[in-house]
Amino acid sequence: MAPRVIVIGAGPAGVRAAEALVEAGLRPTVIDEGRRDGGQIYRRQPEGFSRSYDTLYGTEAERAASLHQSFDSLRSRLDYLSETLVWNISANAVHTVSGTRYGTLPFDALIICSGATDRLMPVKGWHQAGTYSLGGAQVALKSQGCAIGSRIVMMGSGPLLYLVSAQYVKAGAQIAAVLDTSTFMQRIAALPRLLAIPAALKKGIALTRVLSKARVPVFRGVQPLEIKGSPQTGVSAVEAALPGGKRIEFACDAVALGYHLRPETQLADLAGCRFVFDDEAQQWLAQVDNDGRSSVKGVYLAGDGARVRGADAAERSGRLAALAVMYDHGMQTGGRKDMEGLRAELARFSRFAAGLREAFPWPAKFAATLPDETIVCRCEAITAGELRRVVCEAGAREANRAKAFSRVGMGRCQGRYCAHAGAEIIAAAACVPLSSVGRLRGQAPVKPLPVALTEEVTQ
Repeated sequence: MAPRVIVIGAGPAGVRAAEALVEAGLRPTVIDEGRRDGGQIYRRQPEGFSRSYDTLYGTEAERAASLHQSFDSLRSRLDYLSETLVWNISANAVHTVSGTRYGTLPFDALIICSGATDRLMPVKGWHQAGTYSLGGAQVALKSQGCAIGSRIVMMGSGPLLYLVSAQYVKAGAQIAAVLDTSTFMQRIAALPRLLAIPAALKKGIALTRVLSKARVPVFRGVQPLEIKGSPQTGVSAVEAALPGGKRIEFACDAVALGYHLRPETQLADLAGCRFVFDDEAQQWLAQVDNDGRSSVKGVYLAGDGARVRGADAAERSGRLAALAVMYDHGMQTGGRKDMEGLRAELARFSRFAAGLREAFPWPAKFAATLPDETIVCRCEAITAGELRRVVCEAGAREANRAKAFSRVGMGRCQGRYCAHAGAEIIAAAACVPLSSVGRLRGQAPVKPLPVALTEEVTQ
């Protein structure tokens, strides 16, 4: 019998995984939380909107169109569940909800393409209305066709900082400044690794040219100090320090903040996958082999949800994971040579990703200097001072113990936005390595669920 294969996510990895499965004669089920396919990077605009691909995706317009066209051609040969949340995973079954309709879908193989979310470092005042993650600012532009403010500061580091800034410039938004915590010399040092993917490096340079042409001021090597504002009016200005210590301030009504991306690992956690600490990335990642197999039989991970290497790499890893599924189920697909080529390509993308981490490092040092009054967990309004108190007074040197004492990470986001920075604060306060702090354990449901139940569906 053909294996029952479920693909979670309809971004670059999920679409290419589904495509490989359909090519082999299978009919996979694709479950996506979004309204339409494309994921975050190639998020489709709502029906009725008519902005061009060049306007929406810039240098990635051709790839976005290719992905969308590929998925459109597959629709009749797969089961597509859009606007459906996978809220839990048990042994060989996923548990879903769409509106108030709950369901349980069994599987023989599960490919999790959960994508990535923003990796954030708090700054004093980031709880003010008008503060967004870079990803959130991008969603507003693509899905709602609007900017997050009339005068915006983009702050953080990494390729997404420049991508979103360029997209906003092309949309006609006013960017007050781009504040980058990385330095030019860090990029020069990372150049040998970045040359692993010359085309991607060229696209990055093109983004900086868009900002330069629009005369957007870009400052590098800055330290964010405060997002100023009030509960009544929200964000009013951003203050930062230049490398020499000089303070600068920019008036604005919105801020987009982010430092690279991190894999969305909650579903892998619920599936029982083993996690390992990655010293280079300085974060806990699900353990996978070169083809995307996790430590749990029948569960595969692909795309940025496994390793953040960009959309191009996600497409390749999605196809590779699908080929691994078929190989493991004894299907003669003739894909062995294809798998070898995909592994080699992904190795190059891994070198490039390592270069990006070197060029735009995660600013761990800022955690120790955050003022005590800085809110770390925005859901529960837990400050850096409170988190340090439970470390120093209650001896909470492990993430889940600190969570129990302080409630950090207990809000509706379950630590998606505060867990990484919270761990850095704990490590700095306890004078221990970040790896010893551990990670917050994932729990079902991964997101809030409606209480009303209309129907239980099992397939």
